[in-house]
Amino acid sequence: MTDFRSEDKGNRNGGGIPGWVHLVILGLIVILIGYGSFRLIKWNKGRDVEQVDEDTSEYDVEILDQIFLLPSDKREGHEDDGRETILVLGNDSVTYDLSEDGVCEQIAKSTGSTVINAGFGGSTVALGTADGQGDIMDKFSFYNCAKALTQDGTKEILDAAWTLGDITLEQHAQALCDLDMNTVDTLVIYYDASDYIKLRPGMNPGDKMDPVTYMGALDSGIRMIQEKYPFIRIVCMSFTFCYAYDADGLLKNGDRVDFGNGKLTTYLQHMIDTCGETGVSFIDNYYGTIDEGNSAENLLDNIHVNKDANKHIATHFAEAIYGK
Repeated sequence: MTDFRSEDKGNRNGGGIPGWVHLVILGLIVILIGYGSFRLIKWNKGRDVEQVDEDTSEYDVEILDQIFLLPSDKREGHEDDGRETILVLGNDSVTYDLSEDGVCEQIAKSTGSTVINAGFGGSTVALGTADGQGDIMDKFSFYNCAKALTQDGTKEILDAAWTLGDITLEQHAQALCDLDMNTVDTLVIYYDASDYIKLRPGMNPGDKMDPVTYMGALDSGIRMIQEKYPFIRIVCMSFTFCYAYDADGLLKNGDRVDFGNGKLTTYLQHMIDTCGETGVSFIDNYYGTIDEGNSAENLLDNIHVNKDANKHIATHFAEAIYGK
């Protein structure tokens, strides 16, 4: 019988995988594991990042101006007197500072125009009561001023001013009585955020022209003037940033306090929407002018702006409307 055992032994010793191959493979595995561990440890450790101080003021804030040109057909039949006359309707935004540092004087300086300040301090855009009889200050509201200018009712405004005995109210009411609207080229509507602070409703979903609402009074007043004086270019200037007292009597950023009618920027959007629907220009004094970060340098109190802010607002207006 043939013995195959010696042949099998020879095959096992001469035909198998050499031992050094196993050692090489094992070494590669160890190297890969070690490299992976090193990378993982280094990644977990992280690295120091150099801190770079950045000036955030370099970042631009989007200004929401929307400018409409008055169609040429609106001026047909109107005689131009060769002078640019701007009528300004407003409240404390244009009456708080009546010096050369006030916004109206600054607009006159920036544009070279004749500026008529017909602002009434303490007034609002909207009426306080539906019939306008609940508060005498309703006589000086934007809605009532627009109505008076288009329906020969300025004498009522003057009578109300005499009743209150305020010299500035009397002077500005008299200016409206004496004004020939045919000489007005541009009407500027510039009220601070008093409608928001005095709890005038922002809008009435059931009646968009409701004069006791901010949006309704603004819309109604603009349309009355457009119908009566189509040749006048109308510009709405938004209020600036302000502070408001919350339920605890603490001053808060106006965009963080909702009194039930929306926050401050809700009213801003109402003005933007109204301007778009009526085709009048909108100048944004909210974004890019005063914010919580620079309010200490631009506000005299929670709402009134200082002379530097007035100058900025006037310059912005002159550049946007007159390209100056």
